[in-house]
Amino acid sequence: MAKGIDLDGSPIPKAKLDLYNQVMGLEAQRQRSGVSNTMRSRIVRIGAKHIPQAELNQMLLDADFTPLKDKEIAFYYGGK
Repeated sequence: MAKGIDLDGSPIPKAKLDLYNQVMGLEAQRQRSGVSNTMRSRIVRIGAKHIPQAELNQMLLDADFTPLKDKEIAFYYGGK
């Protein structure tokens, strides 16, 4: 992607690539809350697509992460 080529080999339009690079540059400058918080956030965001709520919640607890928060349950599982 950094070379402007999509995974299928097609070129990524310059405007899209420029916007992506601009936003990623801003993200790189953002102060981080810590690796553990980032790990948990990614686990919840991606895990919620594949793992039932109760199972993901138990997995978080087993790994010594905080359990799912009410707002996460509502966002990721509210419509299911």
